[in-house]
Amino acid sequence: MTSPLEFRYPVFSKRIIIIVGGFGSGKTEVAVNLAKYLVHIDKIPPTIVDLDLVNPYFRSREAAVEMEAMGIRAIVPRGGNFYADLPILLPEVKGAVESGPGRLILDVGGDSQGAKALGPLAEAFTPGDYEMLMVLNSRRPFTENVAGCRKVMTRIEGTARMKFTGLISNSHMIEETTPELLQEGYQLALAVGREAGLPLFFISAKLEVLKEMDLSQFDCPVLPLTRSMLKPWERKNGPVGL
Repeated sequence: MTSPLEFRYPVFSKRIIIIVGGFGSGKTEVAVNLAKYLVHIDKIPPTIVDLDLVNPYFRSREAAVEMEAMGIRAIVPRGGNFYADLPILLPEVKGAVESGPGRLILDVGGDSQGAKALGPLAEAFTPGDYEMLMVLNSRRPFTENVAGCRKVMTRIEGTARMKFTGLISNSHMIEETTPELLQEGYQLALAVGREAGLPLFFISAKLEVLKEMDLSQFDCPVLPLTRSMLKPWERKNGPVGL
C-alpha cells in the first residue's frame, strides 16, 4: 500500500493549463482536482474556467461552491445563466488568459464542438505561456487505441487553432476502475506520446485505487483524484446553482 504522501505530484512551469478531453474521459474531474491541488502549493490561489460546451452534467461549475470555499476563483455562469454556455463569459475569460495573478486552468470539452470554445480565445494566448493537455481514457470509443487518439487530437487542434503540448492518462470505469486498467491506460498514453512526440505529464486516478498500487511502475507524476463530479440524481440537493 502506498501512502498519498509518497505520491510524485505533477509540476508545472507555465501559468496557463488547458485541460481537454472528450465525453467520459474524466477531464473535468482532473481539472477540478488539479485546482484543489494547486491551491495548496501555489502562493497565489488558482483560477478555473468552465469552457465545456458539450457535457450538460459533469461541468466544473458544479464544483464551484466547493472550490471557492477553498480559495479557488471559479469563472462560471452565475444565477439564471448557470446552464448557459461560453458567449456570456468570453470577456472575463479573455481577460484571465491575457493577464492575472496565479495559475489559470481551462476546462475544455474535447470533441470538435467543444474545442470551438478555444477558437475565439486563440489569439489571446502568449506562445509558450501555456500547456494544452489531452486527457486520454482507453475505455472510451474514440480513444481506445493510438490511431483513434491521434485522429481526435488532430481534429481538436484544427478547431481550436492551438497545439497540444502533452498528455494525461486517466483511464477509468468509474467505480469499476482497477490497477490493471490504469496500467492499460498508461501504456496507451506512452504509445500516443511516442507517436505524437508529446510528454506524458501525469497519470490520474481515484485515490482509493492508487493507494493499493506500486506506483514505481509509472515513470511519471501522479495526481490522486477525489470525486467532485456527481450525477444529478446523486446530489442531495439537486443541481447546484450559484
